[in-house]
Amino acid sequence: MTKRPLLRESLNAASITLGVLSAGMGLHGFLLSSQFIDGGVTGVSMLVAKVTGWPLSALILVINLPFIALGYHQIGRAFAIRSAAAIVGLSVCLATIHFPDVTPDKLLTAVFGGFFIGAGIGLAMRGGAVLDGTEIAALLISKKSHLFRVGDVILGLNIFIFLTAAFFLGVESALYSILTYIAASKTLDFLLHGIEEYTAITIISEGNEAIRTAITGRLGRGVTIYKGRGGMTGADQDILFCVVTRLEIGKVKNIALDIDKSAFIIVHPLADVEGGVIKKTSIH
Repeated sequence: MTKRPLLRESLNAASITLGVLSAGMGLHGFLLSSQFIDGGVTGVSMLVAKVTGWPLSALILVINLPFIALGYHQIGRAFAIRSAAAIVGLSVCLATIHFPDVTPDKLLTAVFGGFFIGAGIGLAMRGGAVLDGTEIAALLISKKSHLFRVGDVILGLNIFIFLTAAFFLGVESALYSILTYIAASKTLDFLLHGIEEYTAITIISEGNEAIRTAITGRLGRGVTIYKGRGGMTGADQDILFCVVTRLEIGKVKNIALDIDKSAFIIVHPLADVEGGVIKKTSIH
């Protein structure tokens, strides 16, 4: 193994290890002392553990194993090995490490328990692994049925989990569990996408050339020009398209509206951006 792949795998291992410890803190330090659960396979494991009294560390390992096997066949060997190591690590962490019970406050427990779990899942994903098999299941279901997207499948699974939690744990615990899941999801999104979550902006304006020059000159962002035609007028016109971070959306809008108050601006949230030149160019 050359130095660069070795360094990359070392960084992946460090990220997964931190993720395991963070998720362990969220579970042991916050949620397990309350009647709260998370979503996904982790939530199912917690619910079964509370109802049956079986150890959570064993349930997380056993319930996730079928999803890891699916991931091996559908995604790849390296992913499956990292994910198996991460889930075994989480199981061992829960069984052997004693995390302090941080707070009895229910709101703080729900929010910060979700924060640590979301951070743990995000760090593991940055290391090329998962701590929860839900994403694998959702991906496979969405591939088999084109009617549902991955997000739809995950949402449906979690609705079922929280309805079941309301039956076994009570409505209040289920509602706090939903808050935990929301906190975990937001933390995960921020950790994966961060401040530089990219957004696409389309601008249709008579002042397109001035707007293009201002965006490239002031912000250092590239602009693509599409050739279009007005549906009502039939007139040819240039359409501007650029990809910016979410912190720059307001700047682009201000530039366009300062030049043309009637500019038509469309903002498109992006799930991912890859390739091309998406970093800022240097402005001297």
